[in-house]
Amino acid sequence: MKLYLSSFRLGDHPERLVALLPTAARVAVICNSIDAEDPALRREKVADELTWLTELGLRPEELDLRDAGDLRTRLAPYDGLWIRGGNVFVLRAVMAKSGADQVLPELIREEKVVYAGYSAGACVLAPSLRGLELCDPTDAVEGEIVWDGLGVLDHAFVPHLDSPGHPETELVAKVAGLYDRTGVAYVPMRDGQALVVDGDRRELG
Repeated sequence: MKLYLSSFRLGDHPERLVALLPTAARVAVICNSIDAEDPALRREKVADELTWLTELGLRPEELDLRDAGDLRTRLAPYDGLWIRGGNVFVLRAVMAKSGADQVLPELIREEKVVYAGYSAGACVLAPSLRGLELCDPTDAVEGEIVWDGLGVLDHAFVPHLDSPGHPETELVAKVAGLYDRTGVAYVPMRDGQALVVDGDRRELG
């Protein structure tokens, strides 16, 4: 697997993401975690993601999981994925509806794509999303809430810990506390950090 999982945005060392990708890589930018937000604000946030990735020398394009078409075919031209943070339950629901929860784990494990992203984009890879309702409202989801994660990781992921500048740092501390009490394995992350997985190599920094 090739993963770049940041606590917040690109993190302090985005060159580690670039190193996982070929030169001038095409990157599909998935921002469905903010689908419940105002459409105009959503467009602004998507534009920001595209700008940051372009500045790294990448070629990003938004790929909306709500659009029709065979997802495997739509993903084929891309070297990597960038999954934006937001509401993990909104993201998970769209992944279920689009079939991304079936396609992505296979592509990731076979290293056909580099999976990168932050916050909810990382959290969704866990075996379960239980506990994250303490920071992400489930009432933002239209329809059934999906509690299972994609299961790509064998542990949970708690971003924004000890990050005073982030509005959710106190909420995610409650998630970490719950995991500590119930024995759920997780990677604690403060903003600026990223977990890099490249085959058997794992590095948190």
